Amino acid sequence: MTGNTSRTTVAIVLVLLGLVPAPGAGISARAQSGPSFDCATISGAVEKLICGDPGLSTMDRQLASVYASAGERAGAAESLKTEQEAWIGRRNGCKGSNLRACVERAYNNRIAELQAKSGLVKSIGPVAFSCTSSDGTKDNAMATFYDSTPPSMTFERGGRTLFALVARSASGARYEGANLVYWEHQGEAQVTWMGSEFKCRKAAP
Repeated sequence: MTGNTSRTTVAIVLVLLGLVPAPGAGISARAQSGPSFDCATISGAVEKLICGDPGLSTMDRQLASVYASAGERAGAAESLKTEQEAWIGRRNGCKGSNLRACVERAYNNRIAELQAKSGLVKSIGPVAFSCTSSDGTKDNAMATFYDSTPPSMTFERGGRTLFALVARSASGARYEGANLVYWEHQGEAQVTWMGSEFKCRKAAP
């Protein structure tokens, strides 16, 4: 199978699965101003919010584009579909007074995660770190930084990898994610990993 045929096959599968718009859909008003999905068939507060919010609709179209590019590179549309469906479930689980902020955060995280894990953006690393916990225990870790939208990183320690997005910081570089906070300042990284805190420095070459 040639590269062009493979990319065409993946694109067709993604369209049939309903996860990206069909070719030519960009001509419609919905594709230009609404999300990538059909607002006439929506259900639930989150999807209604997205359809009525130009900013979130734009993010949904951006995610659809990144998702399609990731599918072409991954070569495994079915596994990517399963992962995407799980994410949609988490996105639709947003609720409460900060509903929009929750949905926007979900899109930011997913777009950056797809860009990073699928190799769609430039990266720095992996960078080796030597870490010391509060009780003096030493171990090693690896960090990779991605020029995603927004910028992101992965931190690998003990055979497990966690993902985080860039966060505001008065000084240094700070990233925050589920079970991970990474703050690098003046050559030292303060890391909170699964509730445990430790300090890391770049390992000698």
